[in-house]
Amino acid sequence: MRNRLSHPAWSVLLVPVVGMTLIGCGNTSNPSTTTTPTADSVPVSLTMTDDPPAGVDVLFFQVSLTAATLTPASGSTATSPVSLLSNNAPIQIDVTQLQALSAFLSTANVAAGTYDSLSLTFASPQLVIFNQSDTAMASTCAVGTVCQLTPTLDNSATVSFSSAPFPLTVSSSTPLGLLVDFHLNTVIQSDLSVNLGATNGITVGQLPAAPMHPQFGSVTGEVETVTAGSTQFTMLTQWGRTFTVDTSSSTTFSGFPSSACTTAGIGCVAQGQVVQVQVTGVGSGGVLDAGQVTYVQAAGTQTVEGTILGVQAPAATNTNAAWSVKMLLHRDAMASSGLPLGGIATVTIASGATWSIDNNGFTLPAGLTFTSPTNLTVGQNVQVVVEAGTLGSASTPAVSPGMWGPPPGITFTTNSVELEPSQVTATITAIDASADSFSLGFNFAFFPWVPPSAAMVTLFNVETTSQTTYDGFTTDSFSGLAQNDIVSVNGWVFPPPASAGGTPQLAAQNVVLHANGWF
Repeated sequence: MRNRLSHPAWSVLLVPVVGMTLIGCGNTSNPSTTTTPTADSVPVSLTMTDDPPAGVDVLFFQVSLTAATLTPASGSTATSPVSLLSNNAPIQIDVTQLQALSAFLSTANVAAGTYDSLSLTFASPQLVIFNQSDTAMASTCAVGTVCQLTPTLDNSATVSFSSAPFPLTVSSSTPLGLLVDFHLNTVIQSDLSVNLGATNGITVGQLPAAPMHPQFGSVTGEVETVTAGSTQFTMLTQWGRTFTVDTSSSTTFSGFPSSACTTAGIGCVAQGQVVQVQVTGVGSGGVLDAGQVTYVQAAGTQTVEGTILGVQAPAATNTNAAWSVKMLLHRDAMASSGLPLGGIATVTIASGATWSIDNNGFTLPAGLTFTSPTNLTVGQNVQVVVEAGTLGSASTPAVSPGMWGPPPGITFTTNSVELEPSQVTATITAIDASADSFSLGFNFAFFPWVPPSAAMVTLFNVETTSQTTYDGFTTDSFSGLAQNDIVSVNGWVFPPPASAGGTPQLAAQNVVLHANGWF
């Protein structure tokens, strides 16, 4: 199960004093130290989102953030560079899953003072594309196939930011956030190398103070301890960081099965569960304030989330055969070695599998259902439970750096399929105000993100509701939409109804405008 976040692109959220939120991976060549909390230290957090490249169908782009460092100004009360990765463990980020979302990565203790710059170091980029061109790439990525590449970095893996919002003043007891946007349509070059230093490839801005920006992103992990009689629990993320999470009367608990609890609350949370926390603040000592806690998986089970690339129905002559799907794997809550992210899984759907929608309180438009294999379609994000004993080994070796090849392939059976929000970035081609809907179109008929083109193809009919949120528009409402706007939409994908002429439906949870064309 997944929650939406409100900011577009790949963003890093920095909150000086006690905590840091970030998404990504990096190392810095500057010496750095991690301070301990003091009366003058402030939480700093980092959040990230993403944007796609022109003319390339990017299905998956992952990169590691190995270092994030704030450098104090000369004469500031802070005297040493401060690492925002408190345990110095790299964080892997799937940028393509952050088109309309943000993610909370870590917290760090930052002394009050003035800081001149931020340095981020990245490593290990991984790219999966669908070749929609009319020629093979590097003679190994055939037209109409999905291919994986370990791209090269065109320049230094460390990127520094010293212009606005720097110099940055961190004040005692005043949390501060920085949003780092990773723009894939600029960073990924025409030869599919990665240039982190490209103009406007990565940008940094300061988040408005709460309550203007009440959400710091989300973080997923395994529950380690639950303090009986209190409102707190601890969780371990897949990159080895432990957070203490504080809940309150305003925290909502979503998706917990009746077997876990009968009344939503801290009593639903149990050791060994995997949960996702929507962070609304960072308190003293780096404690995370939870706006929402969402159930992901039970203790002892294994789940994975991915995008459906193909659906295989049983032959009409073999009614006993099972349905299956091909999934590009995006998220594995606990980084299992047998589930290679960026790989393609052939998933057999067991007879009697359960079907559900992770709607987190969002009321879907009438007529949109997900109750059987007939509701499956390309482009959906689904979370599936890996049935014990069915996971096969990867059939394809890892691709060498700088080389093309097929993504790793695995197989398993699932007995549970849950529809998750998908994300798509495209151009608004038509608006129907009478139906509170609009059309998204672009020149490729597959799925993800390409810029506007003269040869538009309508890909989705987007339905909105009173719960849909809007970000970046002159008027943050349906009335703020305009034809030819480039937007990222986060919502649930459904097959086309008979009346829609073959156009899939997308129920929009949130819509984000890319006013400057960077995505």
